[in-house]
Amino acid sequence: MTLQRAATRSMTSLHRNSLPIPDELAVEIFSRLPSKDIARCRCACKLWSSMLLREDFTDLFLTKSSARPQLLFACQDHNRNYIFFLSSPHPEKEENSSYVVVAANHNLARFPSSSYKLFGCTNGFCYGARPRSRKPVICNPSTGQYLTLPRLKSRKWFEVVERRGQDSPLVNNYLGYDPVFKEFKVLSMERSKISAKHQVLTLGTKKLSWRLVQCTTAHYSSNKWISISGVIYYAASANRSSANSMVACFDLRVEKFSFVNFGRTMHDSTTLVNYNGKLGLLMSGDAPGENISTTSKSFQLWVLQDAEWSKHVYILPPSWKDVVTKTMCFAGIIVGTNEIVLAPSLQNVPSYVIYFNVERNTITKVGIQGMEAFQGKRFNTYLNYVENVILL
Repeated sequence: MTLQRAATRSMTSLHRNSLPIPDELAVEIFSRLPSKDIARCRCACKLWSSMLLREDFTDLFLTKSSARPQLLFACQDHNRNYIFFLSSPHPEKEENSSYVVVAANHNLARFPSSSYKLFGCTNGFCYGARPRSRKPVICNPSTGQYLTLPRLKSRKWFEVVERRGQDSPLVNNYLGYDPVFKEFKVLSMERSKISAKHQVLTLGTKKLSWRLVQCTTAHYSSNKWISISGVIYYAASANRSSANSMVACFDLRVEKFSFVNFGRTMHDSTTLVNYNGKLGLLMSGDAPGENISTTSKSFQLWVLQDAEWSKHVYILPPSWKDVVTKTMCFAGIIVGTNEIVLAPSLQNVPSYVIYFNVERNTITKVGIQGMEAFQGKRFNTYLNYVENVILL
């Protein structure tokens, strides 16, 4: 009896600590599940939890997700005191179709407190902060986790703009990802020329702390930025009174600054985009100060390659006037297809976005279904969102 009990106990332990299929096949199967199901599976048993926390699995999941980037909508609901995240797949557009519909995905997480100001998204993580707080927050809509970062080494984080009765940031913040060392870093700086005020923090370390980084070039930062291949790019100006006319580049690996002169004033509509792995400046081709609207005639894309700018001009088709009814803003360019996506500038519920196929010179209006519960709420729209199941 003793041997039989020992054998039974051994078999039970075997089933609890192994799967009836090879690990490689199990990882492949799990990688096809939605991120919300991954969170549930991690709680099912220790074996699954261990497997789904491994770096090879999280890398595979991110690779698959990157192959199908989505739209991300962030709704700040002040009544319910939450930030809600919803995603939407890019539509399968039929040829000669000027209007298609996609459904919003409500499987992403919600986070407490609607008072956060969001600064942007990088590689599946979103970055924001509360007004008048020097403690930024990182959140992951796929896993539902959020992490409050240490207090910034800064006297002023937000100032109250009395004229508008709102909180205006005195600090610009950028979230970058280094794909070589697989590290997220946060860059924060006051809107001044003092290099000692620039700070950086690395996520995933045992003790999170801000450290000062030097920048010898005097400049003013802006809220126009993007992270591409281990470099944070942001539009900048030489002084507070001038418009953005150069791009600052912060290399996440060596934590050094460099600058590229644009040689002209950037249009107000300028958006930094990822164009085939290179930095692009997407802007209206109309006169400075003019909004993107039904009267717009063209777009310009300036691509940075080997410290030189190359210019692409896209003439809008006649159908533009029939589809666009409001003032628009750029959401960005879809990685892989290079389609330009725009959203209404003052859209309480993102009922639609516009896709401009520059190769076919076609305009498609894409309706977003499933937003009815958020009628009257303001949304932020982000492009190229990928689901990331790495835990904070």
